[in-house]
Amino acid sequence: MDTTRLSSKGQIVIPKHIRQARHWEPGTEFVIEEKGPGILLMPRKPFRTTRLEDGLGCAGYHGPPKTVEEMEEGIAAELRKVWPRGGSEER
Repeated sequence: MDTTRLSSKGQIVIPKHIRQARHWEPGTEFVIEEKGPGILLMPRKPFRTTRLEDGLGCAGYHGPPKTVEEMEEGIAAELRKVWPRGGSEER
């Protein structure tokens, strides 16, 4: 376990071996969360969190909406092309 000290400017030095192992370079942004008597320090995600619905428009399908059953049958049909005998045999 490593120890560090809070400076008069409110800064804490993260030990070099930890920064190198996590590939944290100068300028890396962090999110700080209070946890019980301490804090949790996590690198900030480079992209904002999105929902699946936000990205569906880039999927490339331009036909009429499909039901879940139609999608499942389409997946099954493609699997039958790859494994025509049901996929039980080893490759």
